[in-house]
Amino acid sequence: MNMNKTINIDNLKCAGCANSIKKNLNSIKGINDVSVDLEQSSVSIQFIEKDGMIEEVLRTLKSMGYAEAGTSNFVDKAKSYVSCAVGRMTDEIE
Repeated sequence: MNMNKTINIDNLKCAGCANSIKKNLNSIKGINDVSVDLEQSSVSIQFIEKDGMIEEVLRTLKSMGYAEAGTSNFVDKAKSYVSCAVGRMTDEIE
């Protein structure tokens, strides 16, 4: 069964961030679609329902520096700048 979930995140700054988030979340088996709303600082996913999917998405986002809103720290912020830069470089290459 397809499910939808929107997660508010910290440290979302630009299209580079969005590119990195989309690429990493789309690589998770069972995710069908990812959209990023820069103004709302949120990520929406459409996925096939399975145990642990939301936790896996949250872990992936945190590992990139985009922790769930209100839970980030200095390390997350630093990681988000790296993820952002990678997303910007990927956008320029494509």
